[in-house]
Amino acid sequence: MSTDLNAALGEVGVWLAFIGAIVAMVLLVASYLRRRRGRPVDPRLDGWLLAPVVLGGLLLATVAMERALVTHDFSLVYVADNNSTHTPLIYSITGMWSALAGSILLWGLALAGFTSVLAWRYRHEKDDPVVTWAMVVMFGVCAFFIGLMVGPANPFLTVPAGTVVQGAGPNALLQDNPLVAAHPPMLYLGFVGFTVPFAFTVGMLVTGRIEQRWQVETRRWTLVAWTFLTMGIVLGAWWSYQVLGWGGFWGWDPVENAALMPWLCGTAYLHSVLVQERRGLMRVWNLSLSVATFALTILGTFLTRSGVIQSVHAFSDSTLGPVLIGFFLLVAVLGFGLIAWRGDRIRAPTGIDAALSREGFFVLNNLLFVGFAFVVLIGTLFPLLYQALQGQPVTVGAPYFNTVAVPVGFALLFLMAIAPALSWRKVDGRVLWQRVKIPAWAGAITIAACAMGGIRGFVPLLAFGMAAFAGASALRTLLMAAWNAHRQHRSAWSALVGRTNGGMVVHLGVVVIAVGLTAATSFAHRGELALRKGQPRTFDGHTFVFEGVRHVSTPSRDATEWLVRVDGSLFAPAVTQFNGQSSEAVGTPAIDSGFRDDVYLTINATPTGPTTGAQTLPNLPADAVGLGVVVEPLLAWMWVGGIVVGIGGVLAIVPGRRRRATEPVSALPLSGDRDAFVLASGSKTAAEVGAR
Repeated sequence: MSTDLNAALGEVGVWLAFIGAIVAMVLLVASYLRRRRGRPVDPRLDGWLLAPVVLGGLLLATVAMERALVTHDFSLVYVADNNSTHTPLIYSITGMWSALAGSILLWGLALAGFTSVLAWRYRHEKDDPVVTWAMVVMFGVCAFFIGLMVGPANPFLTVPAGTVVQGAGPNALLQDNPLVAAHPPMLYLGFVGFTVPFAFTVGMLVTGRIEQRWQVETRRWTLVAWTFLTMGIVLGAWWSYQVLGWGGFWGWDPVENAALMPWLCGTAYLHSVLVQERRGLMRVWNLSLSVATFALTILGTFLTRSGVIQSVHAFSDSTLGPVLIGFFLLVAVLGFGLIAWRGDRIRAPTGIDAALSREGFFVLNNLLFVGFAFVVLIGTLFPLLYQALQGQPVTVGAPYFNTVAVPVGFALLFLMAIAPALSWRKVDGRVLWQRVKIPAWAGAITIAACAMGGIRGFVPLLAFGMAAFAGASALRTLLMAAWNAHRQHRSAWSALVGRTNGGMVVHLGVVVIAVGLTAATSFAHRGELALRKGQPRTFDGHTFVFEGVRHVSTPSRDATEWLVRVDGSLFAPAVTQFNGQSSEAVGTPAIDSGFRDDVYLTINATPTGPTTGAQTLPNLPADAVGLGVVVEPLLAWMWVGGIVVGIGGVLAIVPGRRRRATEPVSALPLSGDRDAFVLASGSKTAAEVGAR
């Protein structure tokens, strides 16, 4: 009865959500057409009311799947393949996104959640055509992903009764660290969240109402998705560092790149949309970025779930490739086709007044972000295209990406330092120097101090100096905001919230990440130590003592741990075999993490032979172990910086004090009249136009 109930509830939930999404689309389009013709709309046939139905259906399916996983219902193929009676509760729960079909279910649930939030948020604006078409797009994307579960990615397929008594269990790497409970959901919320700005973009283009108000709404939803995706990427790097045993955190893997590309385009959009809000410029560019960001999330979904790439992060044995690439093409053709259709009618009739201005630097910022995204896209897709055309595998490694990433990183730090000090339209060079003088001196002093402290190398010295320059610039902006709040008798909280202040907190987080990344990659020391029991060895300022071996056995795993004391503290790198998993044993690193450095320990060899990978220390004595050691300075600051970036993103979402009391009340004109454009965009007052 229990097994029948899980499958039945899951199927009912999926079909309820699928039918609800399709019917909602039809009703919304029909209502829109009736309003255009001046005919009344029956309130009982309101597509908005189906948003909670779609969400409810997927919640029902999710509950059924989690119930099946927690109770080890092996009558479901998905549970039999990704769960076992020995799997701990937390990894039974996370098993829902450990494989293809379950991950689509989580994706659909997040998408239905965003759709329902939109339906509630704009419930009093149902008659607005932009909102109507945005909801049509949201329901349409819902229908597509739920349709995958109705068809080729059904998570509720069953096996014949009694044929499975024990499941295979999750992949070993997915039950070795609790970060698997946070990284994928955050990543999915980021990917799915970009559907909302795309939906509003389509709504604005279909109706021709490129309004300032809806552009602001699009920016806010983009910021929500960007914050989730940023935290998902940082958590993914942390998970990779803790689990994969190579001592690194980013390998330019195709799936890592699939998350990075929409992040780069989304970041570019969040900067360039400020130019549109303030000056009414870059309208076509911003609409294009919104479309490109969402399209790249679909491309990333294709790379992850099509089976075309081999990656520790990817789902294999998938038949979804043609469907996903077809949907990607549909999104690209629809979005960019609408932009081409509007063409010159939505292009801003004005331009950038001066290169040395805030908007001028935002243009340069966008070129860097989008250019780097294009470089990553080429490096990610080239092996696939080459193999398809030539029939031979080829790889694009880290040197290709790093060749571009390093100079782009320096340039972005420089822009982060200068842009907050720039004025809109143009700025006098002497005024600019007065504003950046202290941050610039902070950068110069940092370089001098690092050089006197023994740090050598052009890249790390320049990176530390540029980070200090950018960090001091962000602090200057925040301190000025705090001083203004004090003078106006406002709370200190107002100096942190809002788009500008929250953005400066994000910049501080990026600076911290840059420092940790530079130190860890430039000054990491790797070594292999043959440790005999009780005999201390030193490496890079740390003392290592091998104390023995112990075996740990639990219902979920069997592990052999080598006890190593590092500077007096005991750590246990291990080789682990998870019960119910047919794969080979995996290495489990041990990490002594501190704010000064990380000491990363793995087992490379034992007296009886290799344990994980090739034996690198042959002829070990019977009481010895071959220990792999990586010492990485300041690596922990990368995770601290990631947290600061996430906090800054949340602060930027919170509405700050408005700069103006007036807002545009009509759509931006689809014409070339300069004064009408400036007035409607809210970028200048009537007096300023007259004075000009």
